[in-house]
Amino acid sequence: MSDFQIHDVTIIGGGPAGLYTAFYCGMRALDTHIIEAQPDLGGKIHAYPEKIVWDVGGLPPSSGKQLMDQLVAQAETFRPAITTNEKIIHVEKDEDGLFRLEAETGGIYYSRSVIVAVGHGILHAQKLDIEGAEKFELSNLHYTVQHLERFRNQRVIISGGGNSAVDWANALCPIASEVTVVHRRDEFGGHERHVQEMKDSEVNVQTPFALSGLRGNDAGTAIEKVLCTNLDTDERVEKEVDAVIVNHGFQMEFELLENLQLQTEENKILVNERMGTNIEGLFAAGDITSHHGKVHLIAGAFVEGASAANSVKQYLEPGAGAKAMVSSHNERFAEKNQEIQKNLLSKQL
Repeated sequence: MSDFQIHDVTIIGGGPAGLYTAFYCGMRALDTHIIEAQPDLGGKIHAYPEKIVWDVGGLPPSSGKQLMDQLVAQAETFRPAITTNEKIIHVEKDEDGLFRLEAETGGIYYSRSVIVAVGHGILHAQKLDIEGAEKFELSNLHYTVQHLERFRNQRVIISGGGNSAVDWANALCPIASEVTVVHRRDEFGGHERHVQEMKDSEVNVQTPFALSGLRGNDAGTAIEKVLCTNLDTDERVEKEVDAVIVNHGFQMEFELLENLQLQTEENKILVNERMGTNIEGLFAAGDITSHHGKVHLIAGAFVEGASAANSVKQYLEPGAGAKAMVSSHNERFAEKNQEIQKNLLSKQL
């Protein structure tokens, strides 16, 4: 697929940073195009749709799916062009200052500016390194949790020691009949409060253990037992289970960064205070950036997205204001506000 329309700005990445950036670009009256490598918008939130997100200002605790749906709806406010299932692998700027974006499919896109908002890159779950494990992925071997209710009254074992493993252990403890966490080290990488919550609960924490074997049922269609090995003593313990959840992190694909002549540091794009890179007209926002004072929160990504959008506006129109009017006074919302107020009044009558 190709799009020969020249957009004001193209946002590479449709996760939280890219979605909010698209909304703010709309506030700046920029013709915007979002290009996302995955089939759906939402980014990494797809990996934890039932996790509860607490740290977005003014938003009550919401599931990942609720937050994702709200971000997508907000991003669509000013009707940006949206292309999904299209992985951008190369971006180049011609002598006239026009950006040419090339996709893995051969699709070509053009833009007057670019904002890279690809998060941690294209993510692939780290698979369990046990022979034959893949045959259980359609039954009871899971690399993410889509529905907590799926595990009600089950014996669940979780392999991993990061935020996801700890969070799922805490979430499943009151639902599953038994939750066991095996981790290679005594220390856990999750947030301290959540780790302590897990240790104080009925979750059975086993360290330093690792999954070393899977035993299928007679039909070979589902895991019936797991083998866990103590990494200090080589002791082996067999355990009956109904479900196995593996949270070993993600493999991150940075092909786009490798093909761009950007200044990077540990697979992060170095940006200035205006989210500008070493390539004029190319900006970045969200988890992919590195700069002094970086805040690793979704809320921080929103600020970076707004800053990048403001920089794009002034790059394209040097005489433009440094920022958009706040939404309560922004003329782009006048008609939308009238519709909302009209609907509120009709409900009160």
